[in-house]
Amino acid sequence: MSWFRITLHRSAIGLPERTRGVLAGLGLRRRQQVVFHPVSAQFAGMILKVKELVRVEEVDKPLTNAEVKAERTPEPGFWVESRAAGGVLKEVEALEAAAARRRAETKVVVEEEVRL
Repeated sequence: MSWFRITLHRSAIGLPERTRGVLAGLGLRRRQQVVFHPVSAQFAGMILKVKELVRVEEVDKPLTNAEVKAERTPEPGFWVESRAAGGVLKEVEALEAAAARRRAETKVVVEEEVRL
């Protein structure tokens, strides 16, 4: 049996009471809250009413609250992120290499003009 995994992505503040009622019917109260419902026409219709506010995935089995929390929990420890360690360093190296090629080409052209 398939299940809808429904996550409230956008807040319902300022929306009509009817829209907030649909979210309440789905069991969604807070942003980033996840609920599971069986795949059926009833829940599909409710999802279509609030499709701009929710993210929906079809999964094989519903997860328990502990499993959902475990998915969201980061790994222990910390990460040191450096902009120079990633793609920025490669971009800088590519730009420096291109500039060196241009300087070399310009030098060759200048030397040829001097000889003439």
